[in-house]
Amino acid sequence: MEKQIDILAIGDLATDVFIKIKEAEAKCDLDGEHCKLCLNYGGKVPYESAEVCHAVGNSSNFAIGTSKLGLSSYLVSYVGGDITGKENIEKLKEDNVHTDYINTINDLESNYHYVLWYGKEHTILIKHTEFPYSFPVLKQEPKWIYLSSLASNSVTYHEEIIEYIKSHPSVSLAFQPGTFQIKLGTETLSSIYKNTKVFFCNYEEAQKVLNTEEKEVSKLVKMIYELGPKMVVITDGENGAYSYDGNEILFIKAFPSDSFVESTGAGDAFSSAFMSAIFLGKDISTALTWGATNAVSVISYVGPHKGFLNREQIEEYIEKNQYNKPVLL
Repeated sequence: MEKQIDILAIGDLATDVFIKIKEAEAKCDLDGEHCKLCLNYGGKVPYESAEVCHAVGNSSNFAIGTSKLGLSSYLVSYVGGDITGKENIEKLKEDNVHTDYINTINDLESNYHYVLWYGKEHTILIKHTEFPYSFPVLKQEPKWIYLSSLASNSVTYHEEIIEYIKSHPSVSLAFQPGTFQIKLGTETLSSIYKNTKVFFCNYEEAQKVLNTEEKEVSKLVKMIYELGPKMVVITDGENGAYSYDGNEILFIKAFPSDSFVESTGAGDAFSSAFMSAIFLGKDISTALTWGATNAVSVISYVGPHKGFLNREQIEEYIEKNQYNKPVLL
């Protein structure tokens, strides 16, 4: 018998190779923004190390993070009929993510990305295989659906997902748009936004979603709220994170890190811990604190999974760092 579905995460699955580059240059404008990674064109570029991470992607990371925190997490996704696909499924099983709704398409290739890691930041070379998306026949209702990155052939798939949400009013939707979903625009995905209970994105993504140059995060959360989500959460890296539920804006500073390695997956660590807290009946202030705690742990490791904390570890960390609590803006 299928185990209860606490979280049904939907989104593309991939393998990432983290390549740590030794010789490069980051060129930014006068404001320190719009940076470009510059390599020696036509030459040989030395690298320090390469590490393969299986079962990555926003939705996969989210499913693994929530599973680590004790939720029954399922992933709806696709892999190709190759060794990479098999390795991704095995990784999910190792992390106690249910793979009942992972589809293997034998004549397609699994997603395989390259992460160019230089300094504190990373540039990801991505290629999304266009899988034949179709919403699965679920044996039972999930309590929450979490939706994130999909390829460019997924417009009809989004319509199927929102039809399921509308016809199952007891199912709640969390949405963290990926690159293509942001490009689709808020008008095309208006039904998604209007039926979202918790919305996640980072600062730069918020500006892209809204097509604005507005820099005040306290204004951005309200602008996204007007699109329909009942709660908006915007993370801003080392500057902290914000939430808005239509009544009040809460802000939490990022916890300082003495062992920063790289930032991949910090946003997914935040959203998975935040949603786990909400699922368990915690208030928004506690959810923000859980998110910030999980995020600071993840950036101490290579890849998005190694730093995920369980419930006991999160509560222990918060107990030791009570100075950093959300404040009302």
